[in-house]
Amino acid sequence: MFQTARFMLQKVMASSGLSAGGATMARFVYSAPIVWVATAIILADWPSFGAGYWLYAVAGGLAQILGTVCVVLLFQSRNFAVGITLKKSEVLLTVLVGIVILGEGVSWAGFAAMVLGVLGVLFLSDPPKVEGASWWSILTGRAVVLGVVSGLFFAISAVSYRGATLAVEGEPWLRALIALSGVLLVQNLCLGAWLLVREPGEITRVAKAWRRASWIGLTSLGGSFCWFSAFSLQNAGYVFALGQLEVILSLFASVLFFHERVTRKEVVGITLITVSVIVLVAVT
Repeated sequence: MFQTARFMLQKVMASSGLSAGGATMARFVYSAPIVWVATAIILADWPSFGAGYWLYAVAGGLAQILGTVCVVLLFQSRNFAVGITLKKSEVLLTVLVGIVILGEGVSWAGFAAMVLGVLGVLFLSDPPKVEGASWWSILTGRAVVLGVVSGLFFAISAVSYRGATLAVEGEPWLRALIALSGVLLVQNLCLGAWLLVREPGEITRVAKAWRRASWIGLTSLGGSFCWFSAFSLQNAGYVFALGQLEVILSLFASVLFFHERVTRKEVVGITLITVSVIVLVAVT
């Protein structure tokens, strides 16, 4: 719920003068102070954490920045509901990345349910047909490429965030808070430096848009803390697969708030993904 609200706000911000980087920066810069203050108040003594904590925090933070920028750009290629759903290629990719980085896999039944969801994603990735266009040109269309690339970045960030939470001692909520604090530090420093060099004046525009941008930060905070708490408890692949329920909310947002039309084919694709979530819950 938090994430759907945040992406709705980011779509509005992206169409109101902010660049993709500026809209991405808004979610980090307006949520970080709240997390840092909460961490300082709650923790009298910081718990111990392994050396891999910062490696995971940096890798996950940078991957999430790149993934979020891809999603903001994706909104310019397809409508809101389809943009969110294309991003869900992250589910299957998270399983693969989790095996490579953390050695964590999923059951065959769970994997089959995830594949069903990916089929729904592919059902949605149908760019405008052009006479004489090759299959390769269709598969490398802007919407498809941005969706898959953003999914890969989010998969890397999810697995890295789970690694960061596992590197901290304590209760799940505490590990989530510590991991989130470090990640936000990395993201604000890196993206802030990038905007200063590559997009002069964009940080000022983000600051001037604080009335709407601050809501992006608050919804981002709620969503991120829930994600990090879930990552501290369960395999990142399962967490993201269950998170696909977001597509139902994004469909409602697309129709009710942005007055966009969703085609019958897109509804079928979204239905396949919804069924995959139901199957996943039943078999895991």
